[in-house]
Amino acid sequence: MSISLAQETQNISSGTPSGLSGLEEKLIAYRRELHQHPELSNQEFVTTQKITQWLNAAGIRILSLGLKTGVVAEIGPEQGPVVALRGDIDALPIEEASGVTFSSQQPGVMHACGHDFHTSVILGAAYLLKAREQTLPGRVRLFFQPAEERFGGASQLIKAGALENVDAIFGLHNAPELPVGTFATKGGAFYANVDRFQITVTGKGAHAAHPEEGTDSIVTASHIVTALQTVVSRNVSAQDAAVVSVTRIEGGNTWNVLPQTVELEGTVRTYSSEIREYLPQRIRKVITGVADALGAQAELHWYAGPPAVVNTPRWAEFALQAAAEFGYDAQVAQAQMGGEDFAFYLHHVPGAFVSIGSASHFGLHHPQFNPDESAIYPAANYFQQLAEKALVELAGE
Repeated sequence: MSISLAQETQNISSGTPSGLSGLEEKLIAYRRELHQHPELSNQEFVTTQKITQWLNAAGIRILSLGLKTGVVAEIGPEQGPVVALRGDIDALPIEEASGVTFSSQQPGVMHACGHDFHTSVILGAAYLLKAREQTLPGRVRLFFQPAEERFGGASQLIKAGALENVDAIFGLHNAPELPVGTFATKGGAFYANVDRFQITVTGKGAHAAHPEEGTDSIVTASHIVTALQTVVSRNVSAQDAAVVSVTRIEGGNTWNVLPQTVELEGTVRTYSSEIREYLPQRIRKVITGVADALGAQAELHWYAGPPAVVNTPRWAEFALQAAAEFGYDAQVAQAQMGGEDFAFYLHHVPGAFVSIGSASHFGLHHPQFNPDESAIYPAANYFQQLAEKALVELAGE
């Protein structure tokens, strides 16, 4: 017979083993429930209902911000500083092939980035903080954010007022390349600026037997792909970091016709705002120059994504020190070329984004991604302690 959540939080507060193991099992069960029922960005309606239900069961107050999906909750007294903890809740359009017994029941949708892991960690931190609510010197605000994969969820929460009065914010991402028990972060630029581009190459269609009668858009596009590789290697200092990757090329619909148009798509990753501003200008010159030389036309469409995640050095070091004291193997992280819309929060308030080792043999966004669930409960405990330490730090200023 399972104990009630109220009994469980009382046991947690007193430190009894039954309460601790009970919460660990509950968080893993929550993660599996979310994993079986993933929802895409801005479609997380059932996920939102489940999180709301679980928070309500613990007596945690939920803020009414008018969100269509996602949840913002709060623990602690009205007075004092405010620290925010953020987890994300959306899944990816990927067909799962992990083989776990709790695989996705939604065809073509999978929690292949571990947002179910993140949600369970922040839920666990919420339960632990709720058990200590009377001793908190301020409030902890909990973000269960939608649409991270579409890079729009953070802006939605900010617009709704979720960051109001927040003094510091912390977020996490599981790191499949790191062992369980490992923690990493760094001050300054941690994740990259993320931008997407599309290039439309227009030539003149012709019969494949008579290419001289047309302008070959496929040959032009091929030369453009090759020329784009020089944008970083010959225009960006070796001491700076940038990536230009073409990830999709599409043109033609049969074997004996030269198509009139070809479309390319890809991404650009940078850390420097100056280089970020420069690269689309350079890419436009390269593609129009190549196309002109071959008698075709090339048009660039640029889509700016989230800016770089730039951790506040003070709070990155604070989180790293707290991790070492907690017992993690705390490491200074290497900068990553991945993107994260947590960056938008850091444009408004100070804070830090961190990595928690999840030891998956397959990486993020892979259909066989499978993080180690034993990392969930320790991470929940860490974030509870981190939030309390940050409140004490801020209250003393």
